[in-house]
Amino acid sequence: RVMPKIFRRRSESVRAGLEEARKASADAAERIRAIESKLSGLDTEIAAIRQQVEQESSKDEQRIKAGIEEEKTRIVASAEQEISVAAAQARRSLQGYAAELAIEQAARQVALTPEADKALIAEFLNGVGGKN
Repeated sequence: RVMPKIFRRRSESVRAGLEEARKASADAAERIRAIESKLSGLDTEIAAIRQQVEQESSKDEQRIKAGIEEEKTRIVASAEQEISVAAAQARRSLQGYAAELAIEQAARQVALTPEADKALIAEFLNGVGGKN
């Protein structure tokens, strides 16, 4: 009498264990499918991220090149301005030096003796006196 009850309980226990194992197996299979789905989409995500990084890198490179070009233009303009100022200063200095040389040369050529000085004054007075 007792044995059939024990067998029944044991059978029910085994059935319950089998059912629980089936549920766990189905749950695990679903989790595996979800993980595999995510993994298959991961390649697409990685490719999209890689493409985005390449685009940003390209844009950064263009910005850097534009910045370098602007800096180069600014440096060239600044150098041209400095050269222009230096050339103007050199011209002024050269003109002053040339004027000094001309005055020195004229002073050497004009030798004013006392007789020549008196003659020039007399000539000037005659010119002024004759016009009145």
